[in-house]
Amino acid sequence: MKKTEPVKKGDFIQAFTLKDHHNNPINTDAYKGKIILLSFHPLAWTPVCSDQMKSIEANISEFNRLNTLCLGISIDTVFTKKAWSRDIGIKSFSMLADFWPHGEIAQNLGIFRDKDGFSERANIILDENSRVIFIKTYPISQLPDIKEIVTFIKDLSVS
Repeated sequence: MKKTEPVKKGDFIQAFTLKDHHNNPINTDAYKGKIILLSFHPLAWTPVCSDQMKSIEANISEFNRLNTLCLGISIDTVFTKKAWSRDIGIKSFSMLADFWPHGEIAQNLGIFRDKDGFSERANIILDENSRVIFIKTYPISQLPDIKEIVTFIKDLSVS
């Protein structure tokens, strides 16, 4: 069921399964006990989206240390995600295809841009029990600040 409003802090996110860029099914329920970063990007092969995914790759050891699973998600096909991830050097985290039903996960989270046919650029962080603890959408042309995400997750362990 499509949401018209974006999810908000405190919302529970139902487990979902999408294929990754290696055509493997990734089910978020299998990662209970981990923090999950859902990093939505509009389209593969675009400069800001590439930089967004490369910023996660560059910080993956810190995310691993913080018990955080990173997932890059867009409406592109598995085959597109595979070629693109190879081209931009993504080796350490899964790039998921929210291709069919078209943008279903983005729609369920209320971050699908109907007029464009793709998701917002957004970062959503789920706690160990699949509750939203952070959500931020960005202008399509703006690179999200990965340091903001890392700092937010680090601060969780201090609290």
